[in-house]
Amino acid sequence: MRSSDRLQGLSWRRSSRSTGMNNCVETALIGPATVVGTADGPGRSGLRVAVRDSKDTAGPALLFSPAAWELFVREVRAGRFERRS
Repeated sequence: MRSSDRLQGLSWRRSSRSTGMNNCVETALIGPATVVGTADGPGRSGLRVAVRDSKDTAGPALLFSPAAWELFVREVRAGRFERRS
């Protein structure tokens, strides 16, 4: 079974900055929220963020902890991945 088959029915979101040309990623939140604190922060035990290519929605998805995804987004916003000429 492909990972995308197990992620059917999730509520996928695109960036509000997406141009509609399917050249972005989509994200979905997976798992139940709990009140138990974890290394990912309070109330987030068992949660994962699924990320997939909007051009290949039936393809694979990567799974991240909420803390790892938030760190990645923060680093992108800070310009840490900009190409240097």
